[in-house]
Amino acid sequence: MSLKYQVVPVTSFSQNCSIVWCDETMEGIVVDPGGDVQQLAAIIEELGVKVVNLVLTHGHLDHVGGTVPLAEILNVNIVGPHKADNFWLQGLENQSQMFGFPLCKAFEPNTWLEEGDKVTFGNQVIDVIHTPGHTQGHVVLFSEQARMAFVGDVLFNGAIGRTDFPQGDFNTLIASIKTKLWPLGSDVTFVPGHGPESTFGRERASNPFVADEMPLY
Repeated sequence: MSLKYQVVPVTSFSQNCSIVWCDETMEGIVVDPGGDVQQLAAIIEELGVKVVNLVLTHGHLDHVGGTVPLAEILNVNIVGPHKADNFWLQGLENQSQMFGFPLCKAFEPNTWLEEGDKVTFGNQVIDVIHTPGHTQGHVVLFSEQARMAFVGDVLFNGAIGRTDFPQGDFNTLIASIKTKLWPLGSDVTFVPGHGPESTFGRERASNPFVADEMPLY
């Protein structure tokens, strides 16, 4: 059995929505359906994936803007993020106006996620890791079996998430990356919220914000 995924950039922010599934059962989840709902629904149907939940890494509009309509189309529940991001979900109408997005009304998920929770679909089990900093309620989704992580806006290829939004904190974000992500292993491949994939090892070697300190000679 193995985990499969397809990344679909959505919205004018080119946010990486991920359709993730178990290739044995074809059950799956959609991570961060930020918009372009009809496109996502068509791709899900084309792939033949039976989506069981929509899973959110955090509450920013470009990651959650299409969640409610897609949940209605697929008749599934909304899971995550951590309850500390209710601040962002309740402010979605303001976010819509600020960024020129179609109106997105406030909502709450059916289930909040906590550190140590499991997200399951088919024969796959995904670990939930609370990684505050970009937002207070941000979570990362990690598959030990596949050595894959879906990290939202915590970490990018060559960069890290912004911390200049309300409730963002630079030092907290750095700590989340170094104490929550790096211990998972340098071989882990990750899908960021924007831009190309990378590995934790590559970022530890070259990311200007979180690379390991050079040894002293």
